[in-house]
Amino acid sequence: MHAQAKKAQLLRALGQVVRGLSVLFWSLPVTLLVCVKTASSELLTPFGIVPPLIATGSLVYGLWQLSGFQKQERVWSQILDRAKLLSVANVGLSPFVFWWHALPQEPLYQVALGILMVSSLLFLFNLNQVMLRLALMLPDETLRLETRFFTALNLRLLVALVMAAAGFLALQQVNALPELLIQILLVLEAIKHLVLVFLILLPLAMTMTMIWKIKEAILLSVFEGQD
Repeated sequence: MHAQAKKAQLLRALGQVVRGLSVLFWSLPVTLLVCVKTASSELLTPFGIVPPLIATGSLVYGLWQLSGFQKQERVWSQILDRAKLLSVANVGLSPFVFWWHALPQEPLYQVALGILMVSSLLFLFNLNQVMLRLALMLPDETLRLETRFFTALNLRLLVALVMAAAGFLALQQVNALPELLIQILLVLEAIKHLVLVFLILLPLAMTMTMIWKIKEAILLSVFEGQD
């Protein structure tokens, strides 16, 4: 009876993990789309701060669904808690996307939007760590190898993205630059939000791939265990 109870508890926890992974898989692109549309167009303006709040809040919900799995694993819990903390911070910062769209020249909103961008990159970085740790706890060696590869590649891409953004900001502070470089910077300044979205799409897509693979591996192991 004790073994059956433990198995039932594990199945419930795995069910929550699958639910959380599904929410994360769909919420990641939706959150990016909602925040970009809120910041750059009038499509969602009538709804105010509600769309970015709901979108970022769904990521919090997805991570919370993972909390019931392997609570005794200290490293897993710590990594998951960091990701949840960043997701909650993103919810708190998300209204500034709408407020910045309404008043783009307001310094406070500009700073808050920049903090949100940095926090979002840190969240994606930590979400990769969550997926890696989750894969390491599953009995699938191929999945573990693939997740390690995708995580390492994603981290390099995110670091390169942060360095490129820092380089762009540093060049903007330099007074004496070649005319050609000044023109390039002016073009990038005009389309910087589109460039940022384009650069974030690859690590985002690879993160979604990891989430999907882990979810499918869990479902497969559950069905095989019931045969």
